[in-house]
Order: sequence, then C-alpha cells, then structure tokens
Amino acid sequence: MSSWFTDLAQQYIGGEWRTGTGSWDIIDLNPYNGEKLASITIATAGEVDEAYRAARAAQKEWAAVNPYARREVFENALEVIEEREAGITEAIIDELGGTRLRAAFELHLAKEYLRESVQLALRPEGKILPSPVDGKENRLYRLPVGVVGVISPFNFPFLLAVKSVAPALALGNGVVLKPHQNAPVVGGSLIAKIFEDAGLPGGLLNIVITDIAEIGDAFIEHPVPAVISFTGTDKTGRHVATVCAAHFKRCILELGGNSAVVVLDDADVDYAVDAAVFSRYMDQGQVCMAANRVLVDRSLEAEFTAKFTAKVKALTVGDPRDPGTVIGPLINSSQAEVVSGIVEQAVADGATALVHGTTTGNLVGPSVLTGLPADSALLRQEIFGPVAFLVPFDGEEEAVRLVNDTPYGLSGAVHTGDIERGVGFARQIDSGMFHVNDGTVCDEPLVPFGGEKLSGVGRLGGETTLESFTTVKWISIQRGRSDFPF
Repeated sequence: MSSWFTDLAQQYIGGEWRTGTGSWDIIDLNPYNGEKLASITIATAGEVDEAYRAARAAQKEWAAVNPYARREVFENALEVIEEREAGITEAIIDELGGTRLRAAFELHLAKEYLRESVQLALRPEGKILPSPVDGKENRLYRLPVGVVGVISPFNFPFLLAVKSVAPALALGNGVVLKPHQNAPVVGGSLIAKIFEDAGLPGGLLNIVITDIAEIGDAFIEHPVPAVISFTGTDKTGRHVATVCAAHFKRCILELGGNSAVVVLDDADVDYAVDAAVFSRYMDQGQVCMAANRVLVDRSLEAEFTAKFTAKVKALTVGDPRDPGTVIGPLINSSQAEVVSGIVEQAVADGATALVHGTTTGNLVGPSVLTGLPADSALLRQEIFGPVAFLVPFDGEEEAVRLVNDTPYGLSGAVHTGDIERGVGFARQIDSGMFHVNDGTVCDEPLVPFGGEKLSGVGRLGGETTLESFTTVKWISIQRGRSDFPF
C-alpha cells in the first residue's frame, strides 16, 4: 500500500496540509480486499469557507502572472505524474479497485488534458469590435471567472478532477476541489500534492474532503465560486443545478448516460463485438459513457450474439493487481448489491441470461441478458456495472427509435460498412457525442465532451473549456465627446 494513503489523508487549505475539524472520519477502503487505506477527519462548513477564501485571495495575483510563466506549472505537473506513474497506478488499484488496464487508460487521458492545459493558458484572446457611434472603440477582454468549485466522482476520479482543475487553473482561476468519499486520495489530495510539487502557489488549489451530511449545500451555495463543475448522478446534478440557479452561479454538469452500441446489417461483426465488449465492460461498467445496450440488426443477431457472449465469458474477473484481470471489484458493497439486483430483476421480468455473472464480495461477474420486455425500465436507466442488454431491431428507423428511447443522451456508437451511412445515423441521435465504427468510451481534450437531456449541461474540452472557466468583459472607449439627449 502506498504511503500516500497516510501522508495525504488530510485537508489541503491555503497551501497547508491539516487535519479536518469535523466530528467523524471518512474511512477509505480497498474495494477488493476491504483493507483500510486511510482514516480522514472530514472538513466542516467553516473549512469550506476557509478554502474558498484562500482561493479568492490567491487568484488575483495568479491571474496577473504572465501566461507563459503560468503554463510552466502544468509542464512541471506533467513531469511529476510521469515520474510517479507507477505509484499512481498502484494507488488507483488500491483505492478504486481499478485494473492495470483501466489505470493506464485514466493516466494517459489525464496527461493529455494536462498537455492541453499548457496550451490553454495562452488561448484567451481579446477582440476589438466596431461601433455605430463615431469615435467609439469596443474592446472585449476574456478574463478568469475567479474561483471554480469542482466536485469529482469515484469513477476515473484522477482524470475527471484534473479535467476541470487543470484548465481552470491554467486560465487564471483559483479552485476548491471536493473529491468523492470513495476516492479522497486519488481524486483529491494526490492531485494537490502533484501541483504543490509542480510549483503552484499556495492557496490556488484547495482540497476539502467532506460529506454533505456535514456541510449540506455549503460547497455549492458559498458566495465565492462563480462556477461549479460537477460530475456525478443526474439526481444529484439536478440539485446542484437548482442551488446554483438560486445563487446565480454557472454550473457545468457531467452526468449519467445510457449509451448504446448499434450494429447495422453491413457491419464488421468481429470488430463490432470487440468495440461492444470494451464499451460495456471497461472499468467494470462504471463509466458514464458505457454501452448499457447493444442493439443488433436481426439479420446479424445470431452471429453477433454467439461471438459477443463467447468473448464476455472469457473476461477474467478477480484481483485488479493481476495484469490479466479485466474486471475488478465495484467501488463498494452497496453498488455490488444494486447491480446484482438488477440482473435478478431482469431475469424475473422475463429476460434470458446468456451469461449470468456471480457476485463474491464486491466482485460482480459480467452478465449478458436478452429478451427483456420492450417496456422494461431497465432499458432506459443507467446501470453502473458489468451488465449488457442485447436488443435486436429491424432496420435503421427502429434502431434510431430504440437508441433515443431513454432520458439520457451522452454517448453512443454505430457500426456499419458505410461511413456516411453511419454519420447519417449518428445525426439522428439525441446525444452530445456519437461515434462511427468505434466504442462509446471516447474522450479527447480538444473535443467538446458533454451530453443532452439528463446527461448534463455544458461541455468541457477545447474551446468549450475556455467558455466554461472564463467570462467576457466589454470595455468601451469614447474618443472625443458623446452627444447626450439631455
């Protein structure tokens, strides 16, 4: 077990490592073997206030730093991660039950977002706009919003925290990060340590490890943050949005999904099987972009089903430290019980289990179900676990209807031998992202990432990140004298 779980089991406020003053502790457990990794005394609402005030105090000076100098911090942070990559991998395995494959995937993307943040520091541009008034000059300045509050999830916590924290800092903001209780080190204090060692001035990034049972809405309703970036469930996201609206804050919501892989009648079946298995079972299915549903043209149903189930049966379930393990534990026992219950409910509702995974502790084996009634609520909800629903369809029109028959709209993929046919299909889907001849789990730093419907509000990536963490200010200059009507 990494020493980080003892050294970093603290709050990080105003550039200082300190013990929280709450009345109880968050116990950080290894989801595979139940080993206690850390005990962290939670932060109170008072410490949340201190963190935001520290970020505000440090931000003005930081925003005035030459962006060429500011970007050095992110270059250094990238070097720190690369130097400590082996240790970070072990921490991901210990705290999240992530496999080595999944840890490598997360770290690769996190480094890509850091590389983009290096460039993002130089991206803000001003404009001079014409005016109908003689002698007037209109200047538009793109400025930091001030302070950003970030709430990160337990799945891919390192990546999804970095994805908001690094760009917000690069653009001249201060940040307060609240990691998920199941990922307080990998999704929180470890990130603070990396930036501290990279030379980020104290106070700009603060970590508060706490729980809403202790602080209520103090994190999102605090008067200092201008933007709240939240990744989590649509239920919690709805509450975050409501509180933000009441306090006139901007919010970026990256929420759940119910993606589908669609296999049209001219698809490469073997390739589509590979894409579908990865899209569903990556990180035990604990991915917002994961393909809960696999829709297959009826003409290919028999061939695809046989090959898909064979590949799923071959997936290795077990110790995430074993390089051969593909499916490790779910994050906690509650989630394991929920996912196991979903499989049993589906079977009780009439589905056939072509593969019926067994549950041992937090290890939930993969399941493949078919024949679920068309009106089943399970086909329309997000399932955060290794369960796939196979659904046959007759023709593209029915496939489009089935893909859209969900309150979510995050990602998806279609497989076809005709790329333009695939693009035409993708354009009919109500989602923020859709991929032709690929998997549903795709993320790139230059591309807007986000969803429609219950999958979220706003985007992160590329120019949309710039829009999310900056604001525009108009300053006009009147050369000569204006004529006033009185």
